[in-house]
Amino acid sequence: MSAVTASGQLPEDKAFKQYLQGRRRIGWVWQSLFLLATCIGILALMALLYNIVDGAFGYVAYEDKVDAATISDRPLEGLSQEELVAVLQANVSRGAFNKLNDEQPFAQRSQGDVYNLVLERVLQRKVVAAWSLTDSLTKRAAIEAELAEEHPNAKLTFRSWLSPKFLQEPMSSQPLAAGVRTAILGSLWLIAITIAVALPIGVGAAIYLQEYADHTRWYNRLIETNIYNLAGVPSIVYGILGLAIFVRALEFFSSGAMFGVTDSNGRTIIAAALTMALLTLPLIIVNAQEAIKAVPDSFRQAAYGLGATKWQTIWAHILPNALPGVLTGSILAVSRAIGETAPLIVIGASTFITVDPSSIFSKFTVLPIQIYTWTSRPLVGFRNIAAASILVLLVLLLALNATAILLRNRFSRRLY
Repeated sequence: MSAVTASGQLPEDKAFKQYLQGRRRIGWVWQSLFLLATCIGILALMALLYNIVDGAFGYVAYEDKVDAATISDRPLEGLSQEELVAVLQANVSRGAFNKLNDEQPFAQRSQGDVYNLVLERVLQRKVVAAWSLTDSLTKRAAIEAELAEEHPNAKLTFRSWLSPKFLQEPMSSQPLAAGVRTAILGSLWLIAITIAVALPIGVGAAIYLQEYADHTRWYNRLIETNIYNLAGVPSIVYGILGLAIFVRALEFFSSGAMFGVTDSNGRTIIAAALTMALLTLPLIIVNAQEAIKAVPDSFRQAAYGLGATKWQTIWAHILPNALPGVLTGSILAVSRAIGETAPLIVIGASTFITVDPSSIFSKFTVLPIQIYTWTSRPLVGFRNIAAASILVLLVLLLALNATAILLRNRFSRRLY
């Protein structure tokens, strides 16, 4: 319905009421559509979270190929680290024992690490069946009957796959002994270096493009256009770029050879972090540039009027006021980087590693790689620990984002 009559005046009386009712109906329709979209999004997220939690808890049945009583007259979990090493040495071949010691000396392993090796190599404990939380709570009798028929010697126990032990143990080929310690440490190393490299470069580039660059120059316009285009490039392209440059062309640096490190081939944390920095740079630059652009020109003019130089104006007035927006862009960049898998697979992140990263030249794995690996394995139990790993990744992501949000809010309160 037209808002005005042919004479250019608002409709009157009955026509005006009809016009007003029509506007209200249109507004109500759009409000309903927006509410429906919000409800669908919330329901989808709740269904996803329920599916993850449903797989992270539940009954599990396992069997030991070797009876623990034939190995030790005491419970294995009560043995010390030295006693477990002796049990392992007495029940595996000399070559296997030496190989494990070469991977990581037993003197540096914790009691839990050696206990998991005993379960895996000596007892040969195997998961024969696992059930979701929903089935565990609603079908207990059916589960026990099925287990008695198919696996009469198996032990049934309710297990929380997400536990302190799960966070403290390294990777293992058996789901009952597997943990995400090495993946968590690898993710933290990767994100810390990525932010340390990408944030200063990204903010510096945004300052130049917004405050110094002459936008009448064709090359400055070309740079901005390419930055916007790079923000939409698929992540695997950055992985190929990182493989060509940081892993192969700069192997003498990324492997640590120029610093005396000789046990790596360039597929290290620093190579992955530099690749992820390239991935997040366009996003940081665009958001930082928009945050700087949003600072009122009156701040600049007031500083210039008091005799401040351009850099003094940027450092003392523009950056402090743009910092909340810059941190918002950093949150988005970290959220993207911490969940990426494709670039790291191309670079060569380890899918199975039990040694914690100790430097930027260490081999590594990250949580998304572990989740991808475990979900693709057909053995019973690996999808359960994949669900537990997803919960760990969500908590880690929320913690990092919450830290950035708190910093942003703190700087915002200081400004106003």
